[in-house]
Amino acid sequence: MAKIDKKAVYRAEDLAGFDPDRDLGLPGEYPFTRGIRSTMYRGRLWSMRQYSGMGDAEQANQRYKFLLAQGGDGLSVAFDLPTQIGYDSDSHWAAGEVGRAGVAIDSIEDMERLFAGIPLQEVSTSMTINATATILLALHVTAARRSGCETARLTGTVQNDILKEYIARGTYLYPLRHSLRLAGDLFAWAGKYLPAWNPISVSGYHMREAGATAVQEVAFTLANGRAYLEALRDAGLDVDQSAARFSFFFAAHNDFFAEVAKFRAARRLWSRLLKEHFGVCQPLRFHTQTAGSTLTLQQPENNLARAALQALSAVLGGTQSLHVNGYDEALALPSEESARLALRTQQILAKESGVAHTVDPLGGSCYVEALTTAIEQEARSYLDRIDSLGGMVAAIERGWVQREIEDAAYRHQQAVDSGETVVVGVNRFAGTSEEVPSRNVEETVERIQIERIRALRSRRDPLRWQAAINRVSEQARSSGNVMPAILEAVESNATVGEIAASMGKVFGEYRVPNA
Repeated sequence: MAKIDKKAVYRAEDLAGFDPDRDLGLPGEYPFTRGIRSTMYRGRLWSMRQYSGMGDAEQANQRYKFLLAQGGDGLSVAFDLPTQIGYDSDSHWAAGEVGRAGVAIDSIEDMERLFAGIPLQEVSTSMTINATATILLALHVTAARRSGCETARLTGTVQNDILKEYIARGTYLYPLRHSLRLAGDLFAWAGKYLPAWNPISVSGYHMREAGATAVQEVAFTLANGRAYLEALRDAGLDVDQSAARFSFFFAAHNDFFAEVAKFRAARRLWSRLLKEHFGVCQPLRFHTQTAGSTLTLQQPENNLARAALQALSAVLGGTQSLHVNGYDEALALPSEESARLALRTQQILAKESGVAHTVDPLGGSCYVEALTTAIEQEARSYLDRIDSLGGMVAAIERGWVQREIEDAAYRHQQAVDSGETVVVGVNRFAGTSEEVPSRNVEETVERIQIERIRALRSRRDPLRWQAAINRVSEQARSSGNVMPAILEAVESNATVGEIAASMGKVFGEYRVPNA
C-alpha cells in the first residue's frame, strides 16, 4: 500500500472532494468523524483505566486499590502468560512465567482474592484475555456473585478478540474456527446475562505493537470487527444489537497528527462499513493505550514525554478510555511512582490543559482532514484486498495479514537502524542515563501459587468436579453454548488449565501452517 506523504503546507485545495456535511458532520451523528457523542468530554470525560496486574492476586489487588485511591475510575487486568494460554501455575509449561507478565489466576479462589474489597458493582473492569476469555469471564462473574454483586450491574469489557492472536500475539489454543465459535458463545451469553458488559474489544493495539502501520492498524482491526459481526449474524444474533455492544482498542504512537487522524478515520470508516455491509448505524467506541513498543531502555525518563504526547493524541482523537504507560515499563513492571505519574498525566490533560472543553478541536484543519481522508482511503484499499482473498478469516489462515505486518516491521527497523527514523536517546542524542529502580516479581509467587492450587484440588468434591469437567467437553462437542457448562465447572473448583484442557480434547490444538 502507498505511503502517505506529508506536505509542508496544507490548504483548502488539498481537500478536493471533501464534503463537510458528508465526511465531517456533527459530533454524535453519522459518520461520527467528530466523536460518538454531541458533547464528548464536556458531558463525560474518558475513563482513566490503568492496565495492571502482577504476581499473585493479593499483590495485584493492592495495586488496583492504590490506583483507585489515586483517582483512577476503572480497572484493567493484565493476566500472566500461563493464564492467557490455559495452563495452571503448577504445569511444567508455566515454569518461570507465573505472575510475570500479569497476575496469576488459576481458580475462583484467586479471582475472589483479586477483587477482595473492591465494589465490582461500582467499578468498571476490563480484562485483556482472549483464548481463555470464556473461562476468565466465568470466574469474574462467579466472584462478583459471591461478593453480593448483581450480575446485571457488572460493567466492563472482556477482550475476547481471538483473530488478532493468530495475527500478532500467539496466545491461542485451539484451531481458529473453534476459537471463533467460543468468542461467539461468550458474546451471545453476555448479551443475555450481562446487559452492561462489552463482550468483545476488537484490538488493533497488538498488531500495531507487532509492527503494523497506522493504516494497517485501522484496516485489519475493522476487518476483524466485520468478521466477528458476520459470524454473529450467521449464528442468528441481531446485527444492530450486536454492533452496539462492540468496543475497539487502538494504540497511540508518536506521529501526533497522524494518530489523531487515524482515530477519526477509524470511526468514520467503521460507521460506513456497518451501513454498507449490514444496513445498521452504530458508532465506534474505543479504548487507547500509549505505545509500549516506543518505550526505550535508554534514557527511560524520555518515555514520560512520549507517553504524554501519545495520550494527548488519543484525547484529541476522541477516545472513550485511556491507559498511559509508565516510563519504566521497558525495564520491568511499573513501580508505584511511575503508575501514579501515568495516571497524573491523564488527570493533567483532563483538568489543566483545556483540551476537554471543545469537541474535536482539530476538526476542520486542512492537515488533519487530509490525513483522515488519506488513512481512510488506504485502509479501504486493504479491505478490498482482504475481500479478494475471501475475507479476514481466510486471509489470516493463508498468512497474508501476518506477512503484511512483518514486512512493515522490517521496514521500520531498517529506518531506525539507518537513522532515517530518529529515536531520541537511542540512535540520536544518545548518552548516559541514571539507573531507574524497577519492580520485579518475587520468585516466591510461583511456589505460593503451586501450593494453593494443589490445596484446592485436595479439598474439592472430586465427583462434582469430574461431572462438571465432563459437561464442558460434552458442550464443546455439541452446537450449544459452552458458557453455562464453564460456569458450573468454575463453581466445582475446576481450574483454568483443567477447563481449557477439557475443551482442547474436543477442539484439538492450533498448529501454525508450514511450521
